[in-house]
Amino acid sequence: MPYKNIKDLPERIKDNLPKHAQEIYRKSFNNAWKQYKDPKERKGNASREEVSHKVAWAAVKQKYKKIKNDWKEKNY
Repeated sequence: MPYKNIKDLPERIKDNLPKHAQEIYRKSFNNAWKQYKDPKERKGNASREEVSHKVAWAAVKQKYKKIKNDWKEKNY
């Protein structure tokens, strides 16, 4: 189920990630949702939703890191 905007994201995402990270999450989730539509594209028995959430988290972690209980943008 793709997310139309960040207000539609799960509460755990909205409550923990900064707005920019939420935008990354939403965009990455939606792209993965399209990309992994065919079960043959997914590894193991993972559902389309599970794979999309994993991809979205991986995208967030490329730009952000969790320090204690806060997500901070990485400084390169």
